[in-house]
Amino acid sequence: MAEISESKLIRDVIHVVPAVHGDERGRFVETYRRSWFPLGREMVQANRSDRTKGAVVGLHYHLHQADYWYVTRGHARVVLFDLRVGSSSEGSLELVDFGDDERGVFIPPGVAHGFASLTDVTLTYLVDAYYNAHDELGVAWDDPDIAADWGVTDPVLSDRDRCNPRRSEIPEALLPRAGLRT
Repeated sequence: MAEISESKLIRDVIHVVPAVHGDERGRFVETYRRSWFPLGREMVQANRSDRTKGAVVGLHYHLHQADYWYVTRGHARVVLFDLRVGSSSEGSLELVDFGDDERGVFIPPGVAHGFASLTDVTLTYLVDAYYNAHDELGVAWDDPDIAADWGVTDPVLSDRDRCNPRRSEIPEALLPRAGLRT
């Protein structure tokens, strides 16, 4: 049975260490089960992200969408930051290293998330809403007020991630609120 635990740092973030079954034929891992996530809705889309060593993705956040991430190959540092105004963990930072130990993380709306590829990485993720450009937001990956240690010295970034605003520059209307889910 999978080990399911709530984050000790960010409210509503759920960590998963699935049970791994194997024999001479190979392995079987149940990587996701809806019942593990009390705040989760049905996941409607699955995505895959392949990144080379040194790539940084994020920090991204959504006002309405939740994500479930699972690294299937390589080592990644996942960075989570609670942007939700009024959350008991507002302003909290969590770093989680993913790799050979098989784990996943449920990320609720309003928690900024990103990852650094410490090796070449394949990350699969499920989302509970279809893509909506108005709900695809970001905060600067290198914001000194967040002060995340990404674990890479010379990050490779997209143009979008280079241009995300600092937390202090996000317009009030685009800041997530605790308990907001639609």
